[in-house]
Amino acid sequence: MPQLILTAAGLAFGSAALLDSAELQLDPGERVALIGRNGCGKSSLLRVLAGLGALDDGEVWRAPGLSVAYVAQEPPFDPDASVFEAVVAGMGDISALLAEYHAVSHALGDAGGSDAPAAAQHEALLVRLHELQQALEARDAWAFEAQAERVIQRFSLNPEARVGSLSGGQKKRLALAQALAISPEVLLLDEPTNHLDIAAIEWLEELLIGSSASLLFITHDRRFLDRVATRIVELDRGRLASFPGSFTEYQQRKERMLADEAVHSAKFDKFLAQEEVWIRKGVEARRTRNEGRVLRLEQLRRERAARRERVGRVSMALDSGEQSGKLVAELEGVSKRFGEGEKALTVVRNFSCRIQRGDKIGLIGPNGAGKTTLLRLILGELAPDSGSVRLGSKLQVAYFDQFRTQLDEDATLADVISPGSDYVDLGGEKKHVISYLGDFLFPAQRARSPVRSLSGGERNRLLLARLFARPANVLVLDEPTNDLDIETLELLEQRLQDYAGTLFLVSHDRTFLDNVVTQTIAAEGDGVWREYVGGYQDWADWQAQQRVEQEAQRRADATASGAAARQAPAAGKTTAAAPATPRSKLSYKEARELEALPARIAELEAEQKAIAARLEDPALYAGSAQDAQQAQTMSSRLAEIDDELLELLERWETLEARA
Repeated sequence: MPQLILTAAGLAFGSAALLDSAELQLDPGERVALIGRNGCGKSSLLRVLAGLGALDDGEVWRAPGLSVAYVAQEPPFDPDASVFEAVVAGMGDISALLAEYHAVSHALGDAGGSDAPAAAQHEALLVRLHELQQALEARDAWAFEAQAERVIQRFSLNPEARVGSLSGGQKKRLALAQALAISPEVLLLDEPTNHLDIAAIEWLEELLIGSSASLLFITHDRRFLDRVATRIVELDRGRLASFPGSFTEYQQRKERMLADEAVHSAKFDKFLAQEEVWIRKGVEARRTRNEGRVLRLEQLRRERAARRERVGRVSMALDSGEQSGKLVAELEGVSKRFGEGEKALTVVRNFSCRIQRGDKIGLIGPNGAGKTTLLRLILGELAPDSGSVRLGSKLQVAYFDQFRTQLDEDATLADVISPGSDYVDLGGEKKHVISYLGDFLFPAQRARSPVRSLSGGERNRLLLARLFARPANVLVLDEPTNDLDIETLELLEQRLQDYAGTLFLVSHDRTFLDNVVTQTIAAEGDGVWREYVGGYQDWADWQAQQRVEQEAQRRADATASGAAARQAPAAGKTTAAAPATPRSKLSYKEARELEALPARIAELEAEQKAIAARLEDPALYAGSAQDAQQAQTMSSRLAEIDDELLELLERWETLEARA
């Protein structure tokens, strides 16, 4: 039975129809990804399905008693509330009862005194506490409280921490915890990966794949889409189109559909032009009195007027300006710490690297690891506590700030791009600012609109437009992919691949990193940073190989120490027992067992070696979920072989001693 059904949905803001007779159905167990251009109405649709918005036309049907949880792109929280209070706040009237119960409990602890007013107050509090206990038990609220505590622990949050003190990533975790605390049947997520680092994104992937809730989510993270989604739904020109399967399969089908649509539109326009020529002949058209053909032309005109053209692509070009020197930066033994005494935090510890013109470097690390600090050290904006930094010559640095602090909320779009001028200088050629904004999909009528009227994705596009309007031979991009739609992401990738200058990229988009960077600087913990060749996947493969080698070494050490521990007491036992106890003769069955043991041990050791070699292959960890399951099965088999070998060796020693 379906859980949600959207029927003939219509929704418009101004003259643009976000939904135009849209249809959607969500079935139990589905994980549906909603994709589309920035500003096409994805978030508005999600709010409608969550019951937080209304349609202009059509209706939303929900299964009776269906529990739905919605996590907004920027969830609103009371900054003064604790994490526990924020999580419980999503439980409706139960949250108020729990809050009052705790307040009355504290009041009872503070109440005292032997005078009559104090005694009366104490009695009233006891009566209210009893009423609250009954109300909470009737609603099974203790189970909700226990669920909230479990979810908070699962998301690694401090229940006593104030919401206002949390980072962006922690607030996103808090919003997810609040949603999951009510055990919803349907989970609606708007950009759940924003502000999360790579480790948190991978953790969230596993959480959602293992969840029993149906899922409808918006994201532009292509690897997240491929791993989590079982169906892709695209919102394009007001209509919803469904594509079963992964995101990669959707891309292939969509490419064919767009090609077919272009051919059909071209044929339609050609036929319409022919009919327009016929009707304008005048005398011939009236003489033939072909009323049917005239009516058909009118219908063709209506169809052409109703046809919504696909929105154009962003047009962007990067000007690397004057070529910098071959050396961009050289660091030798650089360290940086913040704070004093025991509370001092080392962010960079004894780091050395050499960066040359044309390098494209990705910085990988968890939130708070110090990626921005390391960038400032590399570019000479921050002095190291120890070590040296040598900068190259003729450096022109341009920044993309993930927090968009460079944008003045009251400034117009045109002023942001070219303050005090109507033209932008692009590689020696002047272009009108309105035309330049049009390249980034901003209509001419919005050029004089204030920045505050823009959505998150539009602000990122505006920052990119501002960044690319000035020549720079060193680009620093801090989370440029947040809120950008997939088509714009792919175009930005192409431009950065062709960029002749030096690039520093901080991003948690794994696909974007793989497609752009040539080397990676990764945080290893405790202020240690290391440089690797290649992108994210190359770094992840190396990490996986290191874990396999460490595990294999640990098992080998454990096996060697176990064998040594067994041999020592066995030797002592044989020496002491030999004079007192004569050896007993082996039975026929035991003799045959002793003969077979060396072959069996050799067989197990060969299998052990083959499995270890397979587990050391990085390709095993870069495949599908089935490959990951296979790796887990092989690891379990490796442990079984270790145990079996120990038993066989002990048996061999026993039989040899008796023989």
